[in-house]
Amino acid sequence: MALDSLLKNADPVVASALGRALDGKDISVDEAVALFDSTGLEMSLTVALADELRKRAVGDVVTYVVNRNINFTNVCIKQCGFCAFSRDFREDEGYFLPNEEILRRAIEAASLGATEVCIQAGLPPKMDGHLYVDICKALKKELPNMHIHAFSPEEVLYGAVRSETSTNEYLKMLKEAGVGSLPGTAAEILDQSLRDIISPGRIKVDEWVSIIRQAHALGIPTTSTIMYGHIENSKQKAEHIALLRDIQKETHGFTEFVPLSFVHTEAPMYSHHTIDNIRAGADGFEVVKMHAVARIMLNNHIPNIQVSWVKEGARMSQLLLAAGANDFGGTLINESISTAAGAQHGQLMKPKEIRQLIRSAGRIPAQRSTSYKLLKVYKDESDDDVSALDSADTSQFGSYQQLIKLDKFRYKEARKQ
Repeated sequence: MALDSLLKNADPVVASALGRALDGKDISVDEAVALFDSTGLEMSLTVALADELRKRAVGDVVTYVVNRNINFTNVCIKQCGFCAFSRDFREDEGYFLPNEEILRRAIEAASLGATEVCIQAGLPPKMDGHLYVDICKALKKELPNMHIHAFSPEEVLYGAVRSETSTNEYLKMLKEAGVGSLPGTAAEILDQSLRDIISPGRIKVDEWVSIIRQAHALGIPTTSTIMYGHIENSKQKAEHIALLRDIQKETHGFTEFVPLSFVHTEAPMYSHHTIDNIRAGADGFEVVKMHAVARIMLNNHIPNIQVSWVKEGARMSQLLLAAGANDFGGTLINESISTAAGAQHGQLMKPKEIRQLIRSAGRIPAQRSTSYKLLKVYKDESDDDVSALDSADTSQFGSYQQLIKLDKFRYKEARKQ
């Protein structure tokens, strides 16, 4: 009733959009643009409505997954303007982890309670097309119960090209080898004219959509993402989310939506001034509105909106739990890509810390699986336990900055093997 009363005093376009959402209807792209552009009362109402829809859809439980990122190489044939992680194969800081090191990291993660390993990397030149398949087979042989969340549509396309097969056949090979789900990264903004500016030569919109649909058809779920805060406008953001919504209506294969704000600090297109009118990432209002509008647009179709604590930090991530988000992402253990771009929020967040942040936001923490099965709900502090990861010495995992200096994994050495 309070929302209804306040809507009467709001801008009619915004009020109409929020009223439709409150009634359980999908809003249009134009209505989403109005919400993205809202300020003052209208923005506050957008956030409040997103929180109400979140509560209706998923309640007060906020989930997280215990996982480890394994970015096995930073060597890449692409030169994306937003990426500070990748290195040319001739650079001294290029590294390449052999399969035995990937396996060692996964086994270590399992011993610390991880239920998922997330594997993504650069696209090294002349890569063996079966590399991704072989990695999965090795992991599943040693860790049959570990969920492998791996290989973006960009990597699937590259693997298919290198193995001279179709993307659909390559996805079948990955599934048979043990891939449980794909990260829906490499999406950035699903607008080809914009992609041609920030990442020419990267996977095209229609290729990304096709691979996602193929994966879903094969029973391989995926996440969905957006990267914003650079040169995109409100309409491009709204159209991107609407496209994801259309795919979900068709396939029901997305597990969550993850907004990823652009980390500008070390990004070449920002630091080298190669693109006109580029912004230094999204401001706080943009970040809040992105999560809120995503909840409003996707609430009927994708129930889980995830915060990226690596991008936003602990305090902003807490705030986003009141703006439509219901998932805190993963512990990560070794986050490299955002760290390389200049993110200052660390490579690991321990489970106990995640639970404390969730509780202090007035919500109920729960550990989940990759597919959002609740593994343990921590209703109050008496349910807490100190896991192996909580008591682990963070320094044992190493950092990205240490990794790129190690001779042991230097890419040139890997090529000689």
